[in-house]
Amino acid sequence: MNTEGKVFKYGDNVDTDVIIPARYLNTSNANELAAHCMEDIDREFVKNVKPGDVIVAGWNFGCGSSREHAPLVIKTCKTGCVIAKSFARIFYRNAINIGMPILECPKACDEISAGDRVSIDFDSGVITDITTGKTYQAQPFPPFIQNIIKAGGLLAAIKNK
Repeated sequence: MNTEGKVFKYGDNVDTDVIIPARYLNTSNANELAAHCMEDIDREFVKNVKPGDVIVAGWNFGCGSSREHAPLVIKTCKTGCVIAKSFARIFYRNAINIGMPILECPKACDEISAGDRVSIDFDSGVITDITTGKTYQAQPFPPFIQNIIKAGGLLAAIKNK
């Protein structure tokens, strides 16, 4: 499994209320929620994100509440992956549960710039900054977690067994 796209770059401690502001949580419709993804930090994100694009961020991405809506709206925007220096534990688990690809790679997060084009090979964990030609090695998920992500989430993986 691979993805390729343009980078949207953010800093440390991007919390779940920035990813999907609580004021919009009066609906369970993923598409309605995704229309507000990242708007408190980047009003242009939803207008500009294309399928396969990548969010690159700093430490503690997805901190804050345990709302599973945060990775859901990122996935619903067809974002190909979130690469961060680290993830809040509950965001990390929620992302896997819904089949949203994520990778931790501090060096890539330091060196990749907003607007760069990157490709990601999820099987090997290799991140390639197509713009600069540099490559980075993230720790790939073990096969059983890759299968959950490829299936589209934990429930889908269980149903496929």
